[in-house]
Amino acid sequence: MTDGHHFNNISLGGRGGFNPGQFKLCSGGLAWKKQGGGKIIEVDKADITSVAWMRIPKSYQLNVGTKEGLFYRFFGFRHQDVNNLSNFIQRSTGISPQEKQLSISGHNWGGVEIDGTRLCFNVGEKQAFEVSIADVSQAQMQGKTDVVLEFHKDLLTDLSFHVPTSNAQFIGDEHRTSAQMLCQEILHRADGGSPSEAAAVTFEGITILTPRGRYSVELHQSFLRLSQNPHTFVVIALDPPIRKGQTLYPHIVIQFVTEAMVERELALSEQILAEKYKDRLQGSYRGQIHEVFSNVLCGLSGAKVTRPSTFRSCQHGYAVKSALKAEDGLLYPLEKAFFFLPKPPTLILYEEIEYELFERLGAAGVNISSQYFDLLVKLKNDQEHLFSNIQRIEYQNLFSFISDKHLKILNPGDGQRRTGGVTAVLESTDDDSVDPHLERIKNQACNEESDEEDEDFVADKDDSGSPSDDSEEEDSDASMRGGEKEDSSKMEASISKPHVKRKLNSGSDEGSQNKKSKRKKEQKSGPDAGSQKKKAKRKKDPNAPSIHNSNPELTTTEIAKKLGERWQKMTAEERQPYVEQSRADKQRYEQESAAYHGAAAQPGPGDGSEGRL
Repeated sequence: MTDGHHFNNISLGGRGGFNPGQFKLCSGGLAWKKQGGGKIIEVDKADITSVAWMRIPKSYQLNVGTKEGLFYRFFGFRHQDVNNLSNFIQRSTGISPQEKQLSISGHNWGGVEIDGTRLCFNVGEKQAFEVSIADVSQAQMQGKTDVVLEFHKDLLTDLSFHVPTSNAQFIGDEHRTSAQMLCQEILHRADGGSPSEAAAVTFEGITILTPRGRYSVELHQSFLRLSQNPHTFVVIALDPPIRKGQTLYPHIVIQFVTEAMVERELALSEQILAEKYKDRLQGSYRGQIHEVFSNVLCGLSGAKVTRPSTFRSCQHGYAVKSALKAEDGLLYPLEKAFFFLPKPPTLILYEEIEYELFERLGAAGVNISSQYFDLLVKLKNDQEHLFSNIQRIEYQNLFSFISDKHLKILNPGDGQRRTGGVTAVLESTDDDSVDPHLERIKNQACNEESDEEDEDFVADKDDSGSPSDDSEEEDSDASMRGGEKEDSSKMEASISKPHVKRKLNSGSDEGSQNKKSKRKKEQKSGPDAGSQKKKAKRKKDPNAPSIHNSNPELTTTEIAKKLGERWQKMTAEERQPYVEQSRADKQRYEQESAAYHGAAAQPGPGDGSEGRL
């Protein structure tokens, strides 16, 4: 391959991602070598069956098909390379390269074309996308019309096709739908399917540590397959549990090959069988190994055998695949309990369950995040078990079984609004208690517009106020000295909300300072202080605008802005009543302030004549 064309930075698409490398095209075929060494692909010109160009973002892609059903995708070519390579390929191989167009309409309906190990989804005459069937790790049905593909690559994890029963490309029959025909066709061509190529040699019952398990290893000409025979769990419940090291084991989980047949003779005399194990044991057993083991163990111990319940999964099994504490396993819904196997073996009795919660579900049980959902089981002792990654197709069967057992389900698939398990629990509680913080906020909002007296103020018969009270009033009234130039929001607030003075309870404190304060109170209030009551609170002006009632969602700052806007829009006649009230308040303040300071300046009895010890 010395003659021809040579290109650098040409990438090969495949399971390992997009690997850059060197591409060579000569009269004898083509070759591609991974950058930095490693994988080399060589295709002889006699093995090439199809060549096609496609315009992709930022470059051009060259698709090459071979007689073995393999397809290679090379991309990174420039526009000027297309004509040169097309002419060279036609002269050297006799194949005229085709030109395919990429569909960019965004439509998600069209037709599926399977050619060798390539699956193309076409919208009309244009190709929407293309995947390699060799990258498919699993293909399964979702209902009767959906086919879900799972891939080995991290970039594309799963892909779902909806195949109507009226599909003319994959025609079904009375036993299989059109979607099932497509699924079987993909499985037949995928690595995880059933290719026609027979295994060169098979090794049965090989123990593999990673991934852990016992597998049958089939070695084919171009690949190997790991398969597991159907097996059956036999769980022995122990009370008390056994100890191994520092770990207690309340269950022993034994795995038997389901189809394994055995024949066993018991080493017990007929007399012992008749006297001690009458109608419980037989002299010999023949059958499946898990049945023989269970019958002999139960006959010797007298324990009961619990078999799978009436629950059936979509694959007609007795359990559903799930994960518990990052461990994959099977969840068995039994007649009286849930049992998760194999690790960690977890038994959950129905009578210990407080409620169950289906998570990652939308309205009517429709999954909105992925092809899986989670089942949260809350026990009466506040312990929780989360069984995650259950396939969506198992939802209806599992929900029906749980409902028949009359177990409490917080979200029974009716589209109930919830933001999480805790929220659902709080919304379904029957507790009538209220949030004290919320009630306090509501009361404060109501008190801002209340015309009732402040109940916190309790005036003593011999007390009409204290200097500290008047000083607070002075500070408050001093903020209103602007007259008509004062800010409108403050003025209207002072008109609609009369000031309320609160008494500071000082108790029965002793000292000369308290005595002086008491004398000042007596001088200020005069001889009739004992008969004075708290001044009547002014009623709220009915004409004052009430923005808070009409707009309760506004904040204090927004209300102040609204009031300022209203004040600016008012005419001089409309402002006149408020201006007069402001002047009256200012005059009242000046009179009361002068009376207070004059009374405080007069010396009380004994002032200045008493010495200090």
